[in-house]
Amino acid sequence: MTKRSYTLQSLQCIAAAVPLILVGCQPAIHSQNSAAQRNSAISTPVIEDQRSTSASAQTLEQQALRIQQALANGDYASITNDIHPTRGVRFSMYAYVRPESDKAFSRAQFAQYLQESDIRFTWGKKDGSGKPLITPLPDYLQTWVHADEFGDESTLTINDSQASGDSIDNLRKIYQNNDYVEFYHDGSEQYSGMDWRAMRLVFDEYKGRRYLVAIISDQWTV
Repeated sequence: MTKRSYTLQSLQCIAAAVPLILVGCQPAIHSQNSAAQRNSAISTPVIEDQRSTSASAQTLEQQALRIQQALANGDYASITNDIHPTRGVRFSMYAYVRPESDKAFSRAQFAQYLQESDIRFTWGKKDGSGKPLITPLPDYLQTWVHADEFGDESTLTINDSQASGDSIDNLRKIYQNNDYVEFYHDGSEQYSGMDWRAMRLVFDEYKGRRYLVAIISDQWTV
């Protein structure tokens, strides 16, 4: 089982040239002399295993990057068709997923509550203070998911996490047969690296296509 990771900067050209890459993505990835390898920063790993066999890992990266960019740009409605048709999408405030209480929306609900931004939801309790986070869906996406923090210097990994907080990560227990993509932003020297953030997009296949089933946020907890 091999692992790979990519900086987001090295993946910008991938998202911008999907039709071209779909035709020739394999040679670009595996040829040591390819322009894609010379121009991209590839460091530590991404897990490629049997969960990825029905759709290429490259396609997974492209879809995840497109969703991240849409969220970063506030274009939330554009990811509606990426949401799983039957499972919907679940939002977890921290690495520890709580299926019994984390907010989940069907496609229709997601689209509805983007428009009805006066309706507030309780998303969970904030680490440290224990105060509930109560806010509308668009505000949660903007201020908590905060996808715009994952810029060019962030890294993307598949089925692997770079986060190192003390919060229990039970993703593999809850989403046992699903692929996930992590966007990771390293912490700063000013805060001794403790201001790192991560966003994990979890996917499931349905009728031959991959859909989004969860958006998990992660950060340093006390």
